[in-house]
Amino acid sequence: MTNVKTVWRKAQSMLLFIVLLLFISPFFMILLNSLKKNKDITSKPFALPASLNMENFVTAFQKMNYVHAFFNSLIITVCSVALIALFASMTAHYFVRNKTRINQATFMMMVAAMIIPFQAIMIPLVQIYGSLNLMNSKGALIYLYIGFGSSLAVFIYHGFIKSIPKELEEAAMMDGCSLLQTFFKIVLPVLIPTTVTITILNVLWIWNDFLLPSLVLIEGEQRTLPLSTFYFYGTYTADYGPLMASLLLTILPVVVIYLFAQKYIIQGVMQGSIK
Repeated sequence: MTNVKTVWRKAQSMLLFIVLLLFISPFFMILLNSLKKNKDITSKPFALPASLNMENFVTAFQKMNYVHAFFNSLIITVCSVALIALFASMTAHYFVRNKTRINQATFMMMVAAMIIPFQAIMIPLVQIYGSLNLMNSKGALIYLYIGFGSSLAVFIYHGFIKSIPKELEEAAMMDGCSLLQTFFKIVLPVLIPTTVTITILNVLWIWNDFLLPSLVLIEGEQRTLPLSTFYFYGTYTADYGPLMASLLLTILPVVVIYLFAQKYIIQGVMQGSIK
């Protein structure tokens, strides 16, 4: 029986290792080919680079206007994620502590809104905001991200806040705290694990998003990293080296963020499920 369990565990480990290789192989191929010359990529795409060719990264960095696009993505992501976390937590707290029929109906509508795909409303959305001259603006894009990201965040916060004893808030208000002070000093610190999880998931979504920025941001000065990579690809279609380097430069920041923050994602999900 012990031998069977040992063999089964080894088989599971081997299977997981194979799945890991399948997942990291695209990233590994991009890394290898970003260090090669164009003729080596087309002739030997799976071979190791004969020499490290950093010219691809220099070309991609300059032609993409990488620094400008990076800060565009950073501003949009930070502002959107911070406002989603703030507004969603306050909204969920209000729904939990004020159980009226209107609040319950509003909460159910927000939950139902999560099943509506963005592709179903993107054309009328662009037409409406275009007629109001609200396109090509970081503020408009942040506003849209808040709208599309709040439903899931409110749903997650709602389940977590229900487990917080109401007596904590009542005690704080008896000590002289206002409603806002009670929320920011008592409730919000308790929500840190959930907030971290929501923050990281939204960072991964907004940083990598292409469709919504492509509809809203028109001018080159407003482009995010995914948009810069797309237009760079349209210009350098036949030059695969800089293309691979541009892809690596685009995905590298979010990969680094995820590697450092993955333990917080796991902690937040586990604590939320326990609550």
